[in-house]
Order: sequence, then structure tokens, then C-alpha cells
Amino acid sequence: MSDKPDSLEDECDIKAAKQPPLTAKEEVSEFAKTILIAVALAMLIRTFMYEPFNIPSGSMKPTLLIGDYLFVNKPAYGYSRYSFPFGLAPLEGRVWDKPPKQGDVAVFKLPSNTYIDYIKRVIGLPGDTIQMRRGRLYINGNLVPRESLGMKKVWDQYRGEVVMEEFLETLPNGTVHHILEESDDRPLDNTEVFTVPEGHYFMMGDNRDNSVDSRAPNGVGFVPAVNLVGEADFIFYSTNGYAKIYEVWKWPWTIRFNRIFDTIKPVRPADQQSDQAVDAGGPQ
Repeated sequence: MSDKPDSLEDECDIKAAKQPPLTAKEEVSEFAKTILIAVALAMLIRTFMYEPFNIPSGSMKPTLLIGDYLFVNKPAYGYSRYSFPFGLAPLEGRVWDKPPKQGDVAVFKLPSNTYIDYIKRVIGLPGDTIQMRRGRLYINGNLVPRESLGMKKVWDQYRGEVVMEEFLETLPNGTVHHILEESDDRPLDNTEVFTVPEGHYFMMGDNRDNSVDSRAPNGVGFVPAVNLVGEADFIFYSTNGYAKIYEVWKWPWTIRFNRIFDTIKPVRPADQQSDQAVDAGGPQ
């Protein structure tokens, strides 16, 4: 009978069998290499592609809830020093710059403290004028239309249950998104006229009466383009916070399954036209 292996696979098995077993030191070394490679890959993805963020406040309700975990698309706006951990990259301005669109939900570094991340909606582009009058938003002197969707009870982390009115707001470029208002006579419902400087953006929260944003004195202010981290993409996990991490038996009642994989990107006219084309059986 021949000792020649029947196939290449058998030959590989024979060679593997002849290899001496790894020592304890070699096993630890191989494990450490695997961990380092995994960490390096995770850092590359986090730095250049998608970075996870969680929502700690209710300033973006009803779009984002406390306990939402989302991915931010880094390449969406190009890269700046703040795309990298601790802002250590030696970059001036932005590379592969792609300006955000009006209505985008963006993560950015707070201008007054770049160690803090904020998430708001892009309302004003460079050169725009922004003003709130009696609770209504004006962009470049024009009233932004909104449609009431009725009253709803909203949980506030500090005050408990609050009744608010939900609106569907349509920005000048056709972007449609939801906002909440307690009334049209709150502290940020009447403002001066803001003129957005070149290379900056005006940001607002969707929970209009409960958001510290570009309207607020000593708040966010105008956000420099260099401070943009990326565009909020989709929710990958969401919890109402009623269970501790070790209370596994409570997870089924605390995970918001209906929010997982929800997209955060706003609805634009092009999206609506695409949907209509599909409903009609294809492009017209």
C-alpha cells in the first residue's frame, strides 16, 4: 500500500500533524497578535469609516431618543483633524471635503470645547440668515412651513411626562423632518437674525424648546466646518435604560427592537421621486 497522500488536503493534514504543539508562551503570543490585529482593524474602521455614538439627551426628539446607539458616517463630509482620536492628526481644514446638506443630522465637536461631541440638524448653510419669530423658523427671510401632526406625550428626563405638539417641517431644499414644540413662546422662540459666516453652519435640535444649539446665547454658536465629525447614519441598538447591563432577564423589555436599523437620514425630494417611480413600476 502506498504512503502517498490521496489529495492536497491529505498532504496538508499530514504536515499539520507533524507540527509540534504550541507551548504556553507561544499560545499567549498568538492570542496577543490576534487581539492586536482585531484592535487595529477596529481603530481603522472607527477612524476612517464608521464611529459609534450614543444619545445622552432628548434634544433631538422625536428623531433620536435617549439610549439610541448609532453609527456616524465619517467619509460623508471628508476628514479633518477631529475625524481622528483626540484630534491629533496634523490636518489643516478638511480633505476630500463634501459639505453637508441642509437637513442633515450631523455629529460635531463643540466649538467651545472640542472634547465634547454634539449631534444636531444642519439648518443654516454659509451665507444663510436664520431667525426665530414667535416660535416659527425663518431662513433667508422666508417662513419655513410646518404641518401639525397633533399633540403627544413625551417623556422628559428631568420633568417626567410633558405634552408637546409634533410638526412635520419642510426646509427650503425640500428636506422633510419631524420636530417637537411645547409652545411658540419659549426662551429660544424669538431671536436676533443670525448670518452664518463662510465655512460655518447653523445647527438646531429637533426638540426645539429643549435644545442648546446655535440659537442659544453662549451655547453652540456657529459650527466651523472643520469641527464636523460625520453624518448620523443609522441606529444599531436602542434601549430605554430600565435594565442594567447584567440584568439579562430584563433585556427583552428594555431593548427597543423597532428602532434597530432605523435610518436617521432625512427625507428629500429625490427620495420621494424614487419611491414614486418604484410604485409605478420603474423609472418613467
